[in-house]
Amino acid sequence: MSGDSPVPDPVDASGFRIAIAAARFNGALVGALLARVMGRLSAAGVRERNVKVVRVPGSNELPLAARLLVDAGRPDAVIALGVIIRGATLHFELIAEAATRGLMDVSLSTRVPVINGVIVAGNAAQARARCSGRIDRGAEFADAAVSMAALRRGLAR
Repeated sequence: MSGDSPVPDPVDASGFRIAIAAARFNGALVGALLARVMGRLSAAGVRERNVKVVRVPGSNELPLAARLLVDAGRPDAVIALGVIIRGATLHFELIAEAATRGLMDVSLSTRVPVINGVIVAGNAAQARARCSGRIDRGAEFADAAVSMAALRRGLAR
């Protein structure tokens, strides 16, 4: 487990538009993650009216949702949230890999930062620790979105 979280850049994000695609599968865990993302975005100055949240069935649908969000509103960044927990088969690996590749493809093809906020855990306890426990991945995802949005705007000048 990595315990070395990056220190967020000091950024005034009050003018940023952030889009969030959140999976409904493992809904309570994704909901906790979403609440932490929203709290951190608010603390960074992102106005609630500048945040668009859509829900999708599961993590496999996140890449298309991210692309649709980019095409619909040209946000400064997209955050994709999901929780995948190891089961009895390799299905979780296939979904995790497909979601990761798809989100990266959207980011590179659109030049809009897409933050991979998909938690891939070996068991439910690990997922809970990262979504609602002491490991605040939601804050890390929000910080990454704000940082990358600032980088993109800064380089566009």
